[in-house]
Amino acid sequence: MKKVSNTLTVVGFMFFGAIQSTFAQEAVIEERTFHQELKQRFIEGDPQFMGIVLVALILGLAIAIERIIYLNMATTNTKKLVTSVDEALSSGGVEAAKEVCRNEKGPVASIFYQGLDRADEGIDAVEKAVVSYGGVQMGQLEKNVSWLSLFIALAPMLGFMGTVIGMIKAFDMIAVANDISPGVVAVGIKVALLTTVFGLVVAIILQIFYNYIVSKIDSIVNNMEDASISLIDLLVKYKK
Repeated sequence: MKKVSNTLTVVGFMFFGAIQSTFAQEAVIEERTFHQELKQRFIEGDPQFMGIVLVALILGLAIAIERIIYLNMATTNTKKLVTSVDEALSSGGVEAAKEVCRNEKGPVASIFYQGLDRADEGIDAVEKAVVSYGGVQMGQLEKNVSWLSLFIALAPMLGFMGTVIGMIKAFDMIAVANDISPGVVAVGIKVALLTTVFGLVVAIILQIFYNYIVSKIDSIVNNMEDASISLIDLLVKYKK
């Protein structure tokens, strides 16, 4: 009975010691900055694959930022532009309206200018010019967006590839050591999990930017279509 009591006492001290050690490790982890933790996980996750995922993130963010800047510059107050063109048509005719469009930035003003430039050829010619040049402007708005969607799909695929290779390394270690203890396979499994996590995080970040860009493009295209209808209505009104 005394031996059992001593054994339980030793086990109790070991248990409490393990708890204290765990809390101490958690305190050290909490003291690490986010940058240090991210750097350590990046190194642990095999820099070869993590580096490729990082390149996908950098290129994707570069495209996203460039598109956002371009789309913000392409956004115009269509109501104000239509009002200005209306006033110019009533006071100075088509040439005055074209001058207003020349002084305004954005795809809507460019479409207006192309339509007004063919006003002498009739309403049908104006409509064809507006539709044709509208397609050109849509192409400019959607430029490089397909590359962004490629990086969104590529990042998790690279992560999954790292997962497969990490598991292969784990099985290789088992074959060499002829042992399936956790210590033998821990490195390979860690690489597998970290590459997957980083790939998914990159895809999520780029997906947010992609959805914002697509919604911005849709908004600009809707404004282009509404403004084009308003331009045709104005030309019909002043042609009478």
